[in-house]
Amino acid sequence: MNENILLGHGSGGKLTHNLISNLFVKHFSNPILEKQTDSAILEINANNISFTTDSFVVDPLFFNGGDIGKLAVAGTVNDLAVSGAEPLFLSASFIIEEGFSFSELEKIVKSMAEEAKKANIKIVTGDTKVVDRGKCDKVFINTSGIGILSEKNKEISSGEKIEIGDKIIINGTIGDHGMAIMATRNDMNFSSNIKSDCASLNQLIKKVIDSGADIKFMRDATRGGLSTVLCEIVENKSYGIEINEDDLAVNENVRGICELLGFDPVYVANEGKVVMVVSNKDSEKVLAILKKDELGKASSIIGEVVDEHHGKGWINTEIGGKRIIDMLAGEQLPRIC
Repeated sequence: MNENILLGHGSGGKLTHNLISNLFVKHFSNPILEKQTDSAILEINANNISFTTDSFVVDPLFFNGGDIGKLAVAGTVNDLAVSGAEPLFLSASFIIEEGFSFSELEKIVKSMAEEAKKANIKIVTGDTKVVDRGKCDKVFINTSGIGILSEKNKEISSGEKIEIGDKIIINGTIGDHGMAIMATRNDMNFSSNIKSDCASLNQLIKKVIDSGADIKFMRDATRGGLSTVLCEIVENKSYGIEINEDDLAVNENVRGICELLGFDPVYVANEGKVVMVVSNKDSEKVLAILKKDELGKASSIIGEVVDEHHGKGWINTEIGGKRIIDMLAGEQLPRIC
């Protein structure tokens, strides 16, 4: 195997065949992928199928807590899971720059295989393209995912059942991923203390769903952070949201770098956080389930749906004031996922 990726690895010929067999099939190994047919043949016994796709162009490729491969799997798994679906299958497509190190590509592929195993999902099909030097930045990855969705969970992604009095829950600290990328990108000497929260949340979410709790809405708080999710919940609605700054968990190192660089943690990206809207009667039950899991041990109820500020979200600040939550305008941190 060559030490670097050549244009020929995307030619469709022998080099491509070797790359697929000796790298992708080797690490993503499963009976469906090993057939190497033009399309994966899947057996899915369900009336409702959840289908999503996402592309990952993060810079740098490797950061504290993850890499582009782990991100590409977890990101798509989470998009399925927060819709109430059980993720089953992923595709993985690579656009690779000529000259990219084979060893780094293998490191990324191994990371994807490890995260897929953790999430109990199979990577069953994919594609590889190689472009000339300078025509992309090392490697870009697209993942698409399919999951099955039970009838009782069909409304979770729309939030149509949200009512005044419902509680807002998040499964931990905010801003970790965005600040981990920023710290690594700028080679800050305290970057080792800031770790991305990048993780697949489907097993955690399954525990909550299986409990029978009345979940009204879920969304992962990625680009745009917590604020964007809250704004999406109340947009054009006849209710508002109030959250309490005191109840928002922020890692001290993340808080420090945010203050240093002028970022507000509620606008900073996460890659392992789910925002849930839960009926008041089940909120403590859901919180207890989340806290028992490693990915939810810092969970908290951060606010509620209110019959005020219709169509708006507000934060009750630590110093006793109030401020409105706006959707992030423009790109705060480019290429974070």
